[in-house]
Amino acid sequence: MSLIVELQLAQTGTVEVPVAEKFQQWAGLAYDGRYEQAELAVRVTDEAEIAALNLQYRHKNGPTNVLSFPVDESDESGVYYLGDIVICADVVASEALQQSKTLESHWAHMVLHGTLHLLGYDHESDEDADEMETFEIELMQKLGYENPYLCEKS
Repeated sequence: MSLIVELQLAQTGTVEVPVAEKFQQWAGLAYDGRYEQAELAVRVTDEAEIAALNLQYRHKNGPTNVLSFPVDESDESGVYYLGDIVICADVVASEALQQSKTLESHWAHMVLHGTLHLLGYDHESDEDADEMETFEIELMQKLGYENPYLCEKS
């Protein structure tokens, strides 16, 4: 049960982006192995691109930290394409600073969060949000990071 993560670096700023192996590790941890082989793409971008996507697909103005675009279909060889995750490097860096988190832990959280969305998790209802957040906290702890929601909710 393997997951391939394609990393696309399209940001224009100077924010430090983790190495590709970290994205593979983080997405792989969230991946539940429901398919023999699966792929997803992570695109690291700037505020202008993610703001345009946020407006087009969520009808919300301004940049956001992460967007997920589930696909969940297979090709002729049986490899499932889970979808795309788009992460704004500048927003991740800004939020990490504001929330007193390490930059790496916030990157990990954004990748986990985006991957879980590709796998069908959401936070539309309080119950769904609690389930998703609990799983994210568990995964972050497995990686040796703190609860990512402690700073956000205080």
